[in-house]
Amino acid sequence: MTPNGILQIGIYFLLILAVTKPVGTYMARVFSGERTFLHPLLRPLERLCYVLSGIKEDVEQRWTQYAGSLIAFSFFSFLLAYLFQRLQGILPLNPMAFGTAAAPASATAMTPDLAFNTAVSFVTNTNWQSYVGETTMSYLVQMAALTVQNFVSAAAGIAIAIALIRGLARQQANAIGNFWVDLTRAVVYLLLPLSLVGALFLCSQGVIQNMGSYTKVTTLEGKTQVIAQGPVASQEAIKMVGTNGGGFFNANSSHPFENPTPLTNLVQMLMIFVIPAGLTYTLGKMVGDTRQGWAIFAAMSIMFLIGVFVVYGAEQSGNPNLAKLGIESNASATQSGGNMEGKEVRFGIAATSLFATITTAASCGAVNGMHDSFTPLGGLVPLFNMEVGEVIFGGTGAGLYGMLLFAILAVFIAGLMVGRTPEYLGKKIEGKEVKMAMIALIATSAVILLFTGSSAVIHFAKGSYWNGAYGPATGNLNNSGPHGFAEILYAYSSGAANNGSAFAGLSANTPWYNLTIGLAMLIGRFLIIIPMLAVAGSLAAKKRVPVTSGTFPTHGPLFVGLLVGTVVIVGALTFFPALSLSPIVEHFLMAQGRLF
Repeated sequence: MTPNGILQIGIYFLLILAVTKPVGTYMARVFSGERTFLHPLLRPLERLCYVLSGIKEDVEQRWTQYAGSLIAFSFFSFLLAYLFQRLQGILPLNPMAFGTAAAPASATAMTPDLAFNTAVSFVTNTNWQSYVGETTMSYLVQMAALTVQNFVSAAAGIAIAIALIRGLARQQANAIGNFWVDLTRAVVYLLLPLSLVGALFLCSQGVIQNMGSYTKVTTLEGKTQVIAQGPVASQEAIKMVGTNGGGFFNANSSHPFENPTPLTNLVQMLMIFVIPAGLTYTLGKMVGDTRQGWAIFAAMSIMFLIGVFVVYGAEQSGNPNLAKLGIESNASATQSGGNMEGKEVRFGIAATSLFATITTAASCGAVNGMHDSFTPLGGLVPLFNMEVGEVIFGGTGAGLYGMLLFAILAVFIAGLMVGRTPEYLGKKIEGKEVKMAMIALIATSAVILLFTGSSAVIHFAKGSYWNGAYGPATGNLNNSGPHGFAEILYAYSSGAANNGSAFAGLSANTPWYNLTIGLAMLIGRFLIIIPMLAVAGSLAAKKRVPVTSGTFPTHGPLFVGLLVGTVVIVGALTFFPALSLSPIVEHFLMAQGRLF
């Protein structure tokens, strides 16, 4: 590791620390219905949304009604996104004629299974992409289907986090808010302003925003090259602010039209964490004790910093086999200059390692480098970040309610240790809350491991519907051995964690992978959200118990350590066997000179 790289990481973390309190305070005021500095401008738009949608602002919902509203909204969003994709050939704003007979030969066909996977992906805030954006989607689909879902799926996650906070903050209440109001406020007061400012900044730095046809140019060699373009900046901003991650281009944030400079790279990384970090302070503000929010922030920060320095150290050390193979002239045991494979030279190792850790600690999935080209330990951290539920800041809302799930388990463990009924923020944690937390944990872990195991051994007849021209599902892999297994494990971890990034050595655009990863995304989204809403409803109905000398404090270093330990131990116990068969064994084999 170099001083310059360490400085980049330190500056980034200090910037996140600086914005956490003001952003968190602003969100607490917005979702408490209080006036903010943007109300004179945006309150009329909020009211208009209520009038057009028939929403009663002053009517609150029980947790079952809140969950029902979320499911109904998500189902309608899925249908809309699916139809836009399937019908793009007859819809306007399609200058490249995708979905028609006049489409370029390089265009990807929008099959029913691919449309299903993509619609589920954007509705669940996963943004997994089994297609090449610039050769598959029309401008209308990119804007009216995908970008719109970037806004509302992120807003839905924020709404769930706020509902859970209300459950902790209220006493003897039978309601946790109104889903439609929370969704509207998240879009109007938070995502729209941040995205507008972000898009204008990105345009100023060279990110393109136009509606023109792709440009054909003649290269110096006399060849014809097609340069893809389109409304990129508007999608790029919400892609980051909403921790969505789905890129306009296949190269995502390594593409110069999406992320042209080191400055835009820094700003995009800040955009990913700004809402998840701010929500920790919102928690403290709304429950009346900001120390509680800072404790959650501290736990997230510890795991984030450990992860980023492990990735950076592994990538800076590089591959020791290159010198042995004669690729490096230096005969030392380390790769000269570090592992630059799959990394943009305008960002370098430190910024790429930082970006990879951020995007998998949050449920974003945007990438500015090829994770498949990382060293085994460098790829292990992004994989583990997702498998613990992406609670290390996490997605917009998803990170906070995921971490509060672990907080419930942590205080339950602490209660068992001292023989007391566990409490968190003045609420007794009883059987129902623990059972709901375990359902959420088991559901996501099971779907990752079961689908990964199935895909590693299942075999299809060649030319069958399920896998196209391939035989076994492993025929879609670019690598063999433990690295190939890691590519499958990463895909399902990314889907179930609603991340969307990939090792990208897996050709996932087949019916088997489109449908199973789609199911993983649905389970990973809704079998966490629904149990957490049940917890919110249960806690809201309870009385707040007074603090006594036997109350376990949940705002100090001891609780932070217990929370970090709970996240790491649960993740390790669940996934250590699978990780041992992939990045861990690959690391030891690399040290012995074997590469995959």
